[in-house]
Amino acid sequence: MAESIVPIGDTASAGYSADLWNEDLAPVPASARSWNAQAYASLWVAMVACVPTYLLAGGLIAAGMNWFQAVLTVFLGNIIVLAPMVLIGHMGAKYGVPFPVLLRSAFGPHGAKIPAVARGLVACGWFGINTWVGGSAIYVILNTLTADAFIGAPIPILGIDGAQTVCFLVFWAMHLYFIRNGTESIRWLEVLAAPFLLGMAFVLLIWAYMAAGGFGEMLSAPSQFVEGGEKEGQFWSVFFISLTGMVGFWATMALNIPDFTRYAKSQRAQILGQALGLPIPMAIFAFVSVAVTSATVVIYGEAVWNPVELAGRMGGVAIIVALAALVIATLTTNLAANVVAPAYGFSNLAPSKISFRMGGYVTAGIGIAIFPWRLVEDAGAYIFTWLVGYSALLGPIAGILIADYFLVRGRRLNVSEFYKLDGAYSARQGWNHAGLLAFVIGVAPNIPGFLHAAGALASVPAAFSGIYTYAWFVGFFVAGAAYSMLASRQRAH
Repeated sequence: MAESIVPIGDTASAGYSADLWNEDLAPVPASARSWNAQAYASLWVAMVACVPTYLLAGGLIAAGMNWFQAVLTVFLGNIIVLAPMVLIGHMGAKYGVPFPVLLRSAFGPHGAKIPAVARGLVACGWFGINTWVGGSAIYVILNTLTADAFIGAPIPILGIDGAQTVCFLVFWAMHLYFIRNGTESIRWLEVLAAPFLLGMAFVLLIWAYMAAGGFGEMLSAPSQFVEGGEKEGQFWSVFFISLTGMVGFWATMALNIPDFTRYAKSQRAQILGQALGLPIPMAIFAFVSVAVTSATVVIYGEAVWNPVELAGRMGGVAIIVALAALVIATLTTNLAANVVAPAYGFSNLAPSKISFRMGGYVTAGIGIAIFPWRLVEDAGAYIFTWLVGYSALLGPIAGILIADYFLVRGRRLNVSEFYKLDGAYSARQGWNHAGLLAFVIGVAPNIPGFLHAAGALASVPAAFSGIYTYAWFVGFFVAGAAYSMLASRQRAH
């Protein structure tokens, strides 16, 4: 079981393949499982406190919701995603192995590389976005302190100026220390940062209330869906695709949460810690976002949704404090949510050649190469194309994992067989056709709707647009059901 580890050098005698095993992918022994409920709650608070979370409620209000509808949508989305988060987390806590290794049960040792890399590439996109946000914070503050001395002409091809590029690279370089020192260094950063970031959110709320003499008119403004409103009668169509986007926001972590729960002292630690650390803090930060933005209408004469821009307007010592908070918030989120998963995923491609550390460096390189500032130019594309789009890809993987672990195998896994090319999970020469086919079946219904949302298709039948509204849910249940049937038939023969 998860308590036994094969030392380096003994892999051949144990029958383990060098193509499937290294120190980073090996099960965590009981003696190294030190994470309690506070550690998991801190992990989530530190991840939740980030600029993309702050912008979520703003995107929903721009879509027509009032403040309560926006906060409630964020809260409900996170209650929903908590369920697969805890269920998939159960696997890591019980067996002590990371997400890419667990995938071998349903996809085979070679087939598992496909969903692991799919999850990793999404994280690379998020890594780039958050690194851009952190670099932007530094850039804005520098220009505020120097009367815009660092603003310059955009560099051809990049589309951003030289100072923006340097700030982006400086913030990017901060991640390399933690990549080099591994998961434990990320844990202590999260534990230290969580109370600071929570406190800063309430300080910001108090500042906004006092500076504006109240929260302004936004909190009393009706939604655009009421009778006579600009979007009368359209609430449910906006609500459900927004809810899918909220689920998609953390659908990435719902998959690779075993990368963290493998260090849990007990199942109770990961379940309680995640339940306390995710839904409520997400709702709190969504409310802080709406309330503070409402106050900025009074303070500055316009709504300032972007916290980086808001920090630049504050003036005085507040700018330095805001810079520190934004940098720490973005760094903690990026490391936990967007470095660990692809680092393990890339390591899983060639364990004998790629360690966790090298996988992290690959992630950092891809984060630069994708030009992340292009992904966040349009709020509508951000929520409805990016968030919903990748949820259509990740929902099926979650459905297959849960169906395999709870329904097909009854929570019984043989850990040592994960590291053998000819073991119990090798299926057909390392490819489990049931898992791969179920994945294709789960993704397929959402492809037309995604292509339409991305602008690749001018129009699609209304049924496909409706399906895409529930992309994560459709993929999750369709793929899970398909895998259960295919795996049962496969085992019967």
